Amino acid sequence: MHTMNHSARSVVAAQGETGVYLYWIPLGAGAHVVRTSGRIYEAFSALAQGRERCDLFHSALIVVVGGRRFVIEMTPIQDHDGPQSRGVVAEGPVGMRWAGRFRVFRYEIRRWPDGVIPDLQFAVASPARVTDDEREAQLVVDLVPSVPALVWGRDELRAGEMWTCNSVVAWLLTMAGLLQAAGDPPGGGRAPGWEAGITAGGGAARRVEARTGRR
Repeated sequence: MHTMNHSARSVVAAQGETGVYLYWIPLGAGAHVVRTSGRIYEAFSALAQGRERCDLFHSALIVVVGGRRFVIEMTPIQDHDGPQSRGVVAEGPVGMRWAGRFRVFRYEIRRWPDGVIPDLQFAVASPARVTDDEREAQLVVDLVPSVPALVWGRDELRAGEMWTCNSVVAWLLTMAGLLQAAGDPPGGGRAPGWEAGITAGGGAARRVEARTGRR
């Protein structure tokens, strides 16, 4: 797995080097409330599972392909300039499926051309260049609208953890065959929802193989 230090990020963007870049951002970076609630959640999770507490991370992708740069992540819905301006390809409910009728209880999945990740400056051990293959990078971009819009915060797949922003990234990397190259969160940390994305992506990949005979 190829990694670059913080100062190298602007070089990648300026040169437009083809690739899929994975970022690990500490949960709640720049947002005290989210950071505190995340620590409380991890404290209870660690106690219930009989393990040490871990640092929690939010993951996001930047894909450069065909001379274009895409930001791919799940975020709360924003009302700034409309969904098209942010490359929104899907929305999903938060907490309960019925709650998705209300904007405040929906999230959006973005494939944002020349987009921004607000807390990117807090990323740790990032970016990890998962691949520099143009076909693989294009596949990740093409797959984004197919990410399942499951209920955030619920374990609908019975994967043992809830569906989160990390599930979206893990699903895409699993479907594109890039999961192994992505590696693990920095410093033995955790990305809640990561395994749920792998479970959903693995099941979807097997269905595609069964339908097309492709491996």
